[in-house]
Amino acid sequence: MQTLVTGGAGFIGSHLVDALQEAGDELLVVDDLTSGKRENLAAALERGAELVELDVCDAAALQPAVQSFSPQSVFHLAAQIDVRTSMADPAFDARVNVAGTLGVLEAAARAGAGDFVFTSTGGAIYGEGAERPERLPFAEDAERLPLSVYGQSKLAAEGYLDFYRRTRGLRTTALRLGNVYGPRQDPALEAGVVAIFCGLAREGGRPTVFGDGEQTRDYVYIGDVVSALLAAREAGLPGPFNVGTGVETSVLGLADAIGARAGRDDFEPGFEPAREGEIQRSVLDASLAASELGWRAQRDLDGGLALTLG
Repeated sequence: MQTLVTGGAGFIGSHLVDALQEAGDELLVVDDLTSGKRENLAAALERGAELVELDVCDAAALQPAVQSFSPQSVFHLAAQIDVRTSMADPAFDARVNVAGTLGVLEAAARAGAGDFVFTSTGGAIYGEGAERPERLPFAEDAERLPLSVYGQSKLAAEGYLDFYRRTRGLRTTALRLGNVYGPRQDPALEAGVVAIFCGLAREGGRPTVFGDGEQTRDYVYIGDVVSALLAAREAGLPGPFNVGTGVETSVLGLADAIGARAGRDDFEPGFEPAREGEIQRSVLDASLAASELGWRAQRDLDGGLALTLG
């Protein structure tokens, strides 16, 4: 199968590229390498994958690249993922996450692609769980109340998926991911708290916690996310589908788990003020993905951290 992966040089994208290549897909990766890394694709490129360096917001360059490749399926992972950036520069966030998604959808439709899988966000779309504890873990029918521009832009992009499914014949699917972690995650990116803490644990540093550290997230291992993406393409259902473990872990609990796994009994955090746009509680109900896609997370946090720390 001929498959296009946008953002394929990034953390999630490069793991997906490896899995698709193992399955025998012919691959075109589109990435501007602003956050993705060519080295993440080194093995895939040696095996025949093609990388085109361009911005998905550049429709004039994107359209002919996709048209010439004629993908049968598309995985759209290219995105602006930093909550702080989204709050500081909402127009930039919308340009990448809304206009960029729209451009990839249009290119896919014009090229005659069949399947289109989009990586959305779970916690940032549903908003604050601490204000609605009776709804936790959030299922897909929970009210969507984003507290960040990032969450709002991903929600807006989901609307365009529905439009292209109804009007252009694309089998679009949205996956709302929890907090993804694992090997290759860049600690320089805001979303990579596990990567940041793991790096500090290895190097003798101490973690910094923003807020009181009691804020919770649903941490899901990269291998499970890749299997969810593949299951979504296979099923071709619209979703959205939550991709998470259904387990809440606090930031302090995460630091404790990483410190213990790394053998660091001195891995005590320092504290800084909470950051704008962040939520206190988030955890996802992935039972719909289990029933409709046949997908469940296979690794708990301890098992995933063992693979991440090495």
